[in-house]
Amino acid sequence: MKAITLLGSTGSIGTQTLDILESNPDRFRLVGIAAGNNVELLAQQIRQFQPEIAAIHNEAKLPELEAALADLDRKPTLLAGAEGIVEVARYGDAEAVVTGIVGCAGLLPTIAAIEAGKDIALANKETLIAGGPVVNPLVEKHGVKLLPADSEHSAIFQCLQGVPDGGLRRIILTASGGAFRDWPVEKLTEVTVADATSHPNWSMGRKITVDSATLMNKGLEVIEAHYLFGVDYDDIDIVVHPQSIIHSAIELQDTSILAQIGWPDMRLPLLYSISWPERVPAAWERFDFVKAGDLTFRAPDRVKYPCMDLAYAAGRAGGSMTAVLNAANEQAVALFLEEKIEFLGIPKTIGAVCDRHRNDLMATPSLDDILAVDRWARQAVDEIVADSEKQAVLA
Repeated sequence: MKAITLLGSTGSIGTQTLDILESNPDRFRLVGIAAGNNVELLAQQIRQFQPEIAAIHNEAKLPELEAALADLDRKPTLLAGAEGIVEVARYGDAEAVVTGIVGCAGLLPTIAAIEAGKDIALANKETLIAGGPVVNPLVEKHGVKLLPADSEHSAIFQCLQGVPDGGLRRIILTASGGAFRDWPVEKLTEVTVADATSHPNWSMGRKITVDSATLMNKGLEVIEAHYLFGVDYDDIDIVVHPQSIIHSAIELQDTSILAQIGWPDMRLPLLYSISWPERVPAAWERFDFVKAGDLTFRAPDRVKYPCMDLAYAAGRAGGSMTAVLNAANEQAVALFLEEKIEFLGIPKTIGAVCDRHRNDLMATPSLDDILAVDRWARQAVDEIVADSEKQAVLA
């Protein structure tokens, strides 16, 4: 059996990964598990899957977790805090670590797992978007595999199987268009948090659903594709595909297009990321072309989705700029979810933070540099929002 560690077990990625492990008890075993705050669900998962080590990010909740597991005869080692998550990531004989922690918080545990010689099933975009200049050299140094677990990059990875070196010409990332794909741009001034967190096709966490609504998720995926597959930004395109049936495609040098097709279900890319190069039988619904019906495509509206061009610009700037973009986006989305800024304030704030960073751009940042600009960008978002509120009061 393949030994797996799971980071972010109580989120959408984590619970779906555990569904896969539960359905394949003869193929996978859980060695380590980590979560953020949900003690009740984490305790249930520990009881069911009996890992050797577990951690909860919120240190204040460790006593509650210990109490919830007090009657277990075979207790895992229990840890807490960011350091506890890192220890779980590097622990034991796990062959692969599924990184389902949202945001830049997943960067340090991922690096720890790489340095411990473990393959990474990458469900955390920010690992490469913020840390690509550091992570890619570490992957090469330690000889581990970085296997994409999100639907778009898994689709590209699957299409690339068997393609000879030099055969790839272009990457085509498909986007659902998010919650506002059919809204006129003028109506975006009326967007509420409830509107932005209702995705038409996928069931995801609140932050990534907002990213889908701004199309920042696709911009971040462009940067991630650049780091994963070594493709220039000029050769990575985005197309809106409302049905989310084609999960992404590649164009080869002879103009042939290879696409990966399936229902919108994260379990397939997750399964492939931990079972590659094998193809494991799955029990979920098989694809039916007739049932899928018509597939349509259109160009993304660059006026409606300014975050997309912000991401391309940050990617082309390179170095520390993508870490700044990522942190500014995380903080701006958090403020929107707290109803402290409007929906259209997200791209405006991100753009302002990136502009501030241009004169301080580092072409080859270290890990400490990346963590420093991450902190700086979040603070810059807060300062810009505070200044705009002050100006509004004075007006």
